[in-house]
Amino acid sequence: MLTATVLATRPDFRITAVNCRDDHTRWSEAEVREDYRVVLVRRGRFRRRAAGTPAEVDPTTAYLGVPGEEERFAHPAAGGDECTSISLTPTLWRAVAGEEARPARQSVYVDARLDLAHRRVLASARTGDVDHAVAEELVGLLSATVGQALDGAVPTGVPGRDEATLVAAARHAIGEAHPASEGLLPLAELLGVSPYRLSRAFTRELGVSLTRYRNRVRVGRALDRLDAGEDSLATLAADLGFSDQAHLCRTMRQHLGHTPTALRRLLALRLP
Repeated sequence: MLTATVLATRPDFRITAVNCRDDHTRWSEAEVREDYRVVLVRRGRFRRRAAGTPAEVDPTTAYLGVPGEEERFAHPAAGGDECTSISLTPTLWRAVAGEEARPARQSVYVDARLDLAHRRVLASARTGDVDHAVAEELVGLLSATVGQALDGAVPTGVPGRDEATLVAAARHAIGEAHPASEGLLPLAELLGVSPYRLSRAFTRELGVSLTRYRNRVRVGRALDRLDAGEDSLATLAADLGFSDQAHLCRTMRQHLGHTPTALRRLLALRLP
């Protein structure tokens, strides 16, 4: 079952919260859209196939959709998924991307800063100030997302099928907090490959090291907890596997440029 709730809309854009409760491994029937889209996942994961190329989509990987392309979806994870779909007119797309009609790649790595930008767009939608608060946050999010797809911040080389499958399995283990994901060596053993091959494949596929990716996932979980009102940083650090509160604070500052206390204020965006 698919539900869609419009969070904010204006002639040039529409922001929609999409909740999918489907649970199937088969590819859906082909869909063709006539808008530009930026789709970011808030919870869960699913698979998308466009131009014959499948991709794993989860909170660390967004995708860009363009008019006229044929796409199919599969939802193999139990529990469904939730995402934010941002639909853009060609005019707004060109304002953000220039005259480039199609991005060089459609999968975009969502680092912690882009994750925070996504959350701030959602927070701004709750204020009701679509023309100013929402528009300002949205422009920043679009610039970062589309810019990454255009400037090659993520490697443009297409990895081999086995390599892509390996990285997808590693991402799944990290996303599910499998005990083996606590280190490169046990994770490589779990996946039946050498640590060197896993490390190299990860960097080739996503453009970041496995270590930084794992920390990015932990930072995302910390943002979830802070957004939900968590007030004990010591508890948060212990629950997420950081050595102590100081380690949590250092990691979040490295990824986001802010302390957890400052991030709590940023996530509680309100009209003045």
